[in-house]
Amino acid sequence: MNINDPVSALKGIGEETANSLNEMNIYTIADLLEHLPYRYEDYRLKDLEDAGHEERVTVEGKIHSQPSLMYFGKKKSRLTIKLLAGRNLVSVVFFNQPYLKSKMAINDIVTVTGKWDRNRQTITANEFTAGPYKKEKDFEPVYGTRGNLTVKTLRKFIAAAFAVYGEQINENIPRNILSEYKLMPRKDALRTMHFPLSGQDIKQARRRLVYEEFLYFQLKMQALRKMQREETKGIQQKYNLSEVKEFIGSLPFPLTNAQKRVVNEISADMKSPYRMNRLLQGDVGSGKTVVAAIALLSSVSAGYQGALMVPTEILAEQHAASLKDLLKPAGLKTALLTSSIKGKKRRELLESLKAGEIDIIIGTHALIQDEVHFQKLGLVITDEQHRFGVEQRRILREKGENPDVLFMTATPIPRTLAITVFGEMDVSTIDEMPAGRKGIETYWAKQDMLPRVLSFIEKELQKGRQAYVICPLIEESEKLELQNVLDVHAALTQYFAGRYRVGLMHGRLHPEEKETVMKAFSENTAQVLVSTTVVEVGVNVPNATVMVIYDAERFGLAQLHQLRGRVGRGSDQSFCILLADPKSETGKERMKIMTETNDGFVVSEKDLELRGPGDFFGKKQSGVPEFKVADMVHDYRTLEVARNDAAKLIASDEFWNAPEYKIIREYLQESGAMGSEKLD
Repeated sequence: MNINDPVSALKGIGEETANSLNEMNIYTIADLLEHLPYRYEDYRLKDLEDAGHEERVTVEGKIHSQPSLMYFGKKKSRLTIKLLAGRNLVSVVFFNQPYLKSKMAINDIVTVTGKWDRNRQTITANEFTAGPYKKEKDFEPVYGTRGNLTVKTLRKFIAAAFAVYGEQINENIPRNILSEYKLMPRKDALRTMHFPLSGQDIKQARRRLVYEEFLYFQLKMQALRKMQREETKGIQQKYNLSEVKEFIGSLPFPLTNAQKRVVNEISADMKSPYRMNRLLQGDVGSGKTVVAAIALLSSVSAGYQGALMVPTEILAEQHAASLKDLLKPAGLKTALLTSSIKGKKRRELLESLKAGEIDIIIGTHALIQDEVHFQKLGLVITDEQHRFGVEQRRILREKGENPDVLFMTATPIPRTLAITVFGEMDVSTIDEMPAGRKGIETYWAKQDMLPRVLSFIEKELQKGRQAYVICPLIEESEKLELQNVLDVHAALTQYFAGRYRVGLMHGRLHPEEKETVMKAFSENTAQVLVSTTVVEVGVNVPNATVMVIYDAERFGLAQLHQLRGRVGRGSDQSFCILLADPKSETGKERMKIMTETNDGFVVSEKDLELRGPGDFFGKKQSGVPEFKVADMVHDYRTLEVARNDAAKLIASDEFWNAPEYKIIREYLQESGAMGSEKLD
């Protein structure tokens, strides 16, 4: 009998039950033993004085009134009793359980379990036992199930599996680590999760399994990183340090400490013989472009060319203009390549690039077309990297011989997600704003305050400024009562008629139409831009000082922060107005957070707490791992410990040779994280 036998080997599991278990990804006995409860029913007696509102409680008490039974509808009923539980006389209500009346009488001692309404002093009960409390177990595990499989049946199968196969559960964490963190053995942890005796037992068992999940995940990430580094020979870029220092000294502003730190991290990567694979994240306005310019200059001083790929033509033009200004004093030749550049101009540009006459090229996905050739590509920077597919980024990388790669994003990613989703990459963070930068003043206004908001916009327009107005939908929806971009555009066009021009932007416009609309706004021939969230990334209009967001409660915090970052790019004070009437507490909390902080990293951490990791990047985005027990938000300290432990192990000779780590090495080999690495 083996723990890897199919579940059908267990007595009582026939073909139909086995199929239901298979649908839950339970194929073997080991899978069954590792199918853990997602919560526990707590049957410990509770003093109602200590119980929270809407908490699930179990109480023992004396019936203080005749049971009252009322029928409503065909089969619906409500049975009510008064119960003296401790010092509390409370109502207990049973819905659709009329048969219980015959089991109740005044002065009987009974035990009930249900939801406690502190305000109404009422328990809505779903369990009843005649007589005093006599539960054998204080905690009952609750499992996810499929088909006709009940939780009770699943508990029975798991108990049977433990009785027969429990001793075959192998330890997979070395003894020295178990001892260091005082972790339960694996066998005991799994047994405790299924058959707990106390809340403290569950806590300790979970602690061990969370660490195990994070450690194995991080070992895989770190091994992949090691393999990628060592199997892909990079360029050792021997840049001219004095030239780079002279350039930094010539900048019209000093670098922040955060910029200095990330420049040093990137420079160390470029000097190393391994290919750089680094993510640079920083809030809007934190100075990522300057860091990119220093990295590009370093690569050129080492005898290479640099490329910067961005998602839109407007963003490419803006980057090209700012990099040209920054790098001109250093004598570097920059060029812009987009699909709009055609004919003779395009041919000449491509010839110059191939001949090495262009040092740095900035462009859209036009950079990855077959006709684009570099003489000697040393550094590839991708801005807003999540907007490009993996394949697009790979093609650009292959334009050179293993060039260094830097990804940039203005979407602040919480540390816990950066560690998990980008575990095989190095992450640099600019978490400091340049001195003197004005914070965006953010206000939450109810929908009925719209006339005042429009009046405020007009005052800003009178000063020569511009405004964004963001809506969640393109057209009217019957299901959702939300402001749509077409109606708002029509209303504002009428409101500002004869005074200001109102542009319209949404996702159904052709790329050429979008470019035209954005150009008009960038050049101030349109003063108000009504748009969906397509303006979220990479638009730089320093003259825009007002951002109004309709139905703001419909957006996640990270998205609201990204939209807010479209203003505040010039020297004038900027404002963000959130028009919202949130019904839920979460919606109100979002508005409150937005008005209290401008720090994108604080916002992103709060967003992760409110929404959870699955929704942070959007459901379609892959990359967020699913854990059985661990929660990367609430268990982030364990995640960081596991990551540091994994990094130390992968870097040590002992890990690759000592017999106590063999089980982990075998796991890494099976998962493909070790490449051609041979086992001992």
